[in-house]
Amino acid sequence: MSGRAMEQEQRSAAAGAKTFPGSDSRAYNYFEPKGRRATHYEDVTVDVQPDPERYLLQNWIISFGDGTPTYSKEWTALKSSDWHLYRAPDQEWERTHYQRQSTICGMIKNVIDNARRAGAPRRFDKAWVKILQDHLGAFKHAEYGLGTALMRAQRYGYTQMVNNAILTNSSYKLRLAQDLTLYLAEIALDIEGFDVDAGKRNWLENSIWQKARELVESARGAEDFLEQYFIVNVLFEPLVGELFRSGFVMQVAAAQSDYSSPVVISAAEADYERNLANTVELFATLVRDPAHGEDNRRLMQDWFDKYSPIATQAALDLQPIWSQPRVKSAQFAESYASAINRLQAIVSEIGVFSTQIPMPELQVAEPVE
Repeated sequence: MSGRAMEQEQRSAAAGAKTFPGSDSRAYNYFEPKGRRATHYEDVTVDVQPDPERYLLQNWIISFGDGTPTYSKEWTALKSSDWHLYRAPDQEWERTHYQRQSTICGMIKNVIDNARRAGAPRRFDKAWVKILQDHLGAFKHAEYGLGTALMRAQRYGYTQMVNNAILTNSSYKLRLAQDLTLYLAEIALDIEGFDVDAGKRNWLENSIWQKARELVESARGAEDFLEQYFIVNVLFEPLVGELFRSGFVMQVAAAQSDYSSPVVISAAEADYERNLANTVELFATLVRDPAHGEDNRRLMQDWFDKYSPIATQAALDLQPIWSQPRVKSAQFAESYASAINRLQAIVSEIGVFSTQIPMPELQVAEPVE
């Protein structure tokens, strides 16, 4: 090819202007798959979001009025030698996401319909009804707040693989907030005096929830989209979300004659396992980056040092809830120790640090039944 012809090809934005080596082969792919063969997830996700460093020789095709490109590496303080390396372990994309969400919504609807048909809510222990009304009702606001924080964060990733993982995380959170809202409204039809507005009052005013609320608002207020992702899945989820869902509701509900609430909340536990796997893979990849790994690790350590005191206090403030059920089948100390161990495992796997996280002394004694 002559020098003039090569120059024209490099400047052209037209489809087919450049011929890639081997592109006439039926096995040709624009990207290198993570495994031996590209998965469907990779086919519909990798390189969907343009990048002038890969194929857009004419630079970004769209930019804002001040020259800011459509996507920018400067939208997070974390650095990567190659943002295109990341693949979400859950391999979720549009079709699999909608299929999974549809299955979950159907399961929850069936459980609620069957519980109401059998008159189950009327057999809930009265102390448990108030817990559902006040605290499960408050928790749905945390889920909604985190969902909207991630909805903002998902716009700023440099590749579609990063954005997809954050967007599906946001969708899970918003779905659970809706699940809880509808569930509490449904059982309120069968329980005389059930106050569906009590959850909002507790979220805004009850001291039990104020540190959790501060952490959610910290996630919403952070300007770095990966800082938001870090707060949600590395700190809030193990120390507050999973502690309340798995460490309390799922362990205590059955003893209060409530078999439907654990099913509704269980979907969130499965959601978090997927979100956590995606989060650990992304941050661990950045810590292992050959050029920026140590800088990334120090920044994550700074985020941990900044927000972990809020998250730890938020967890400790939940302790009084464990004393409210009439039949106490779980102890806060055990649930809290599990949450700290979970956090330790997460930061160690990412590579933020491997030293033992100190476990604050519990300030309030377990009540005597």
